[in-house]
Amino acid sequence: MRSQRYKPRPNSPAATARYTCAPREHRVHTHDVTIIGAGIVGLATAFQTLLAHPGLDVLVLEKEDRVAFHQTGHNSGVIHSGIYYKPGSLKSANCRRGRAMLIDFCREQAVPFDMCGKVIVAVNERELPALDRIHQRGLANGVDCVRVGRAGLAELEPHAAGIDALHVRDAGIVSYRAVCEALARRIGQIGGCVQCGAPVHEATPDRSGVLLSTPARRFRSRLVVNCGGLQSDRVARLLGRDVGLRIVPFRGEYYELRHDARHLCRNLIYPVPDPAFPFLGVHFTRMIDGSVECGPNAVLALGREAYAKDQMHVPDLAETLGYPAFWKLARKHWRTGAGEVWRSVSKSAFVRALQRLMPEVQADQLEPAPAGIRAQALGDDGALLDDFAIIEDQGVINVCNAPSPAATSSLSIGLSISELIARRLPRTAAATA
Repeated sequence: MRSQRYKPRPNSPAATARYTCAPREHRVHTHDVTIIGAGIVGLATAFQTLLAHPGLDVLVLEKEDRVAFHQTGHNSGVIHSGIYYKPGSLKSANCRRGRAMLIDFCREQAVPFDMCGKVIVAVNERELPALDRIHQRGLANGVDCVRVGRAGLAELEPHAAGIDALHVRDAGIVSYRAVCEALARRIGQIGGCVQCGAPVHEATPDRSGVLLSTPARRFRSRLVVNCGGLQSDRVARLLGRDVGLRIVPFRGEYYELRHDARHLCRNLIYPVPDPAFPFLGVHFTRMIDGSVECGPNAVLALGREAYAKDQMHVPDLAETLGYPAFWKLARKHWRTGAGEVWRSVSKSAFVRALQRLMPEVQADQLEPAPAGIRAQALGDDGALLDDFAIIEDQGVINVCNAPSPAATSSLSIGLSISELIARRLPRTAAATA
């Protein structure tokens, strides 16, 4: 699969349709399944549950006024190959299965995508052993990847610099916001309901399930799935379970290549990552609209939804700084963290990091681009969770950690959760299968 590219006709129904949800009457309505959060994992879970059990009454509640508002909507748009993840891990298994599902869904729903591939570049001899380990891990995970050397890199990405590179053919690009819009439309078409502008502020267990309260109305649900993303630990506590984790928000800051400099990057150019740090380092990403993002760094966000550098949410920051495990993490990674902060305050430092991969790029070719925030679960021991984490409780399924590659993996994660739902609601699910 060297390069698969798909773009729908601009005026096709699939490209222009909007999702809708007919309002319910104001009485308390009982649903079989309520999913909190309309990011890509929440929507994929609703979609897969309805496909498997079309008679189930499935509701998605989203606090913002549209789907994919936070992590998903600020995603870089990469369809990940699964090359980095430990064989046998949830990330590895779900990324591989989810990538295939995502490509099929995009074709069916006329969502543009491009399986353009990427290169992982070793810039010096010290990085070659790590590049070799990534190559072997990729092969173990069934990823289509090959070492191409300096000459092969020059052919694939003429403006990248390195002594060797790994060409990963199973990587691509898509707009995950467009995927979410398509998922929400399909959910409505197959009998589900997505309600935006409905933050859940109270949850009360009762004999029939869980009573959920929003500012406008109340809902009763036999089963609740927490896909709260940046707020997932708080939603879990609201639902009566302290999962022993806290979400620490990391802001990823980007620049964008000016239009006249986009030729410097054909597709995706990545460095060899630091194995001790759960981020991939600054890289170049061609987006599905043709723009090229450069970044991100990874710095502590001053609020879970504080996207701007000068934006702060004091209660969020106080919660992070008051969590003893955060200071364990900070002591362990202080040197790496200091470098990330320096690249945040100094554009020249950010540019120097980019120039390791592409010496030609200059500061005046870069324009500020929107930042994203990554929800990273931190355990009480100060260790960042490396894998996806789903914790079941009575009447509740909590998706506690779903960082990258969760967007690529979303339809696979959603299918797995739909199977958990079927076990929790066996009679109803069996009757609707």
